Amino acid sequence: MTTGHKTTTVFLTILCGLVLTIFGLTEQWPTWAWPPLAVILVATPGVAFKIAGRRRGSVPVAFEEHHTAAPIERTEHHVSRVALPSQWPDYDFLISATVRWYALDASRPGRVLNPAGLAVESVLDRARVVTEQREPGRVSLVQHELSGALSSLLPDSTGQLHAMAEDVRLTLHEHDQERLDSLAGVRKDQAVWEHQRKYEQSKRKYLGEDVLKDTGSAVVWWLAKNDEKVERTVEDLGLLARLTSAANDTDVPERLRDLIPQPREVEDGQVLADRQAAPFGRAPTAADHLADALTALNLEDADTQRRLLAKQFADAIRDQDQHETADDLVRRFDPPATFTPDGGEPPDSPGGANRPTSGL
Repeated sequence: MTTGHKTTTVFLTILCGLVLTIFGLTEQWPTWAWPPLAVILVATPGVAFKIAGRRRGSVPVAFEEHHTAAPIERTEHHVSRVALPSQWPDYDFLISATVRWYALDASRPGRVLNPAGLAVESVLDRARVVTEQREPGRVSLVQHELSGALSSLLPDSTGQLHAMAEDVRLTLHEHDQERLDSLAGVRKDQAVWEHQRKYEQSKRKYLGEDVLKDTGSAVVWWLAKNDEKVERTVEDLGLLARLTSAANDTDVPERLRDLIPQPREVEDGQVLADRQAAPFGRAPTAADHLADALTALNLEDADTQRRLLAKQFADAIRDQDQHETADDLVRRFDPPATFTPDGGEPPDSPGGANRPTSGL
């Protein structure tokens, strides 16, 4: 019976005695009844304690030894920035932690004189098993993993002590962290460049193999671009025919040549270069057709859109292994710059200061 049980028994005995006393005074019990009542109230706690002791039995020996055993002596040692290998060569983790241990049997022969070294070795061996399988770029995640793996008291390889670690901190060398950040930036830039390159290739393929595959496809595409304005599309049939022929490096079909508009006359001579591009007696080239088509679109030589559109056509036909025609377009619409003796370009030249950047 515990101390709480004993206190409760005495309190209930006193309470019952008070109740019986009040009841006896109220009922005017005879005088001879009071002595037996007092004996019963005094004997009740003793009887209850004796019965409880017999029911409990003797205390187990193991339980008594457990409570009388000497307390376990635990000690600790702090380690700082100890290198551990990672999954990548030459990239080491740096671990800092507080190592705790206790000896299993300090009285047996061959007692360890430096238990701190044995405990630290045990903890580092357990940590190395984890870090050598992890990438250095996940240092914060590996730190939490180590905190869990080293939180249990486990015996060392000699079986003489149990060891664990707490306050685990994991870092990298500063230069290694800078290199990892730089590599991550390069990988991200490369991924962006790959997406841009694939987008440009897809756009060229779309223009060369779908939109400008033939005049019919170009007409359908142009009709969709102009919100189903049929009259405007009909007016641009000749232009679409020339664009399709330039993209495929072929001549305009005979049935569509009547739809090709003639270069318009302008007073300032903007189309003079286009007229000079096809001398008498020579069949028009793809560059000639493209020049007439761009002129029909009111795209003058100084217009940036004229150079950009020509670049798209050059890239599209270059993907179809028509490199000579693509080079001809580059020479026609973006001729080499003429440099002055001082290393600059004449302001009035096609590649001068006022020339827009086309990227050809």
